[in-house]
Amino acid sequence: MRWPAATLSVVAASLLAVGMLLAAHGCGGTQSVATGHKKVAIQNAGSDTLVNVAQAWAEEYAEVGPEVSVEVSGGGSGTGIAALIAGTVDIANSSRHITADEAARAKQNTGKEPVEFVVGYDALAIFVHPANPLDEITLAQIADIYAEKGRYTRWSDLGVKLPGKSGDKIIRVSRQSNSGTYHFFREAVLGKKADFRLGSLDLHGSKEVVELIERTPNAIGYSGMGYATPRVKMLRVAKQPGAPAILPCVESTLNGSYPIARPLLMYTLGEPTGHVRQYLQWIYSEAGQQLLGKCGYVPVPPERRPRFDS
Repeated sequence: MRWPAATLSVVAASLLAVGMLLAAHGCGGTQSVATGHKKVAIQNAGSDTLVNVAQAWAEEYAEVGPEVSVEVSGGGSGTGIAALIAGTVDIANSSRHITADEAARAKQNTGKEPVEFVVGYDALAIFVHPANPLDEITLAQIADIYAEKGRYTRWSDLGVKLPGKSGDKIIRVSRQSNSGTYHFFREAVLGKKADFRLGSLDLHGSKEVVELIERTPNAIGYSGMGYATPRVKMLRVAKQPGAPAILPCVESTLNGSYPIARPLLMYTLGEPTGHVRQYLQWIYSEAGQQLLGKCGYVPVPPERRPRFDS
């Protein structure tokens, strides 16, 4: 079929207009057609513990600073720190401290030293199924469940009898080795020189740990307290036999009485400037910290928040 010349001209003009519109927007929608100004994208990646609140911060900040887009991805603390070392992110989220070797490699690769920001606190909760009659546990007992040379493989080893036909075997739910939660748990509970016993179910994310325990009556696992649901039980944890068993909460996290509490961290390459600095300032504002609290974590007290020079 042959198109009339006039029709071909209209089609060509329409295609040109569409092409110009797509070019103005870009694949990621980072260009404004009306103003022609590029939208600044802050790359933020890392900890799965932090990913939910990081996404909530990004969405809320889009309303505050519409010229900035914060692009959030998870993958674990190790993933975020690796991206920081490579210089491919503006902010790395982590639920563990960066190591001296990692900091040195970041400096070697980018010429800048990582700067740490404590953006909140988290208690690493020990979760079991609600049908499990156990209500409290000691650090030593947790280590005996998870450690390579631990003594406990069955609930009856702890004097626990599960109801129904759940079975007596302890199903150990853990995280993969690139997770900051994995490394923190090993150091805080098992000890720096200890290792995990083989045979645990090692999951990618904090949410997945809780979801598995929800449907597995003989399971036990660890995850941030912000991932708690009514379908799992958080155990009270004692530092040692005979010591008070403490439930993870805001107060016990801040006063240090809960034995498996930790800071939530963000890292930048060098002191942050420009839009990254403004974003971090907003995270430490009352609005940012209140949103952290709504996500189930512990806000940084005002006296502990960094003072950014104006």
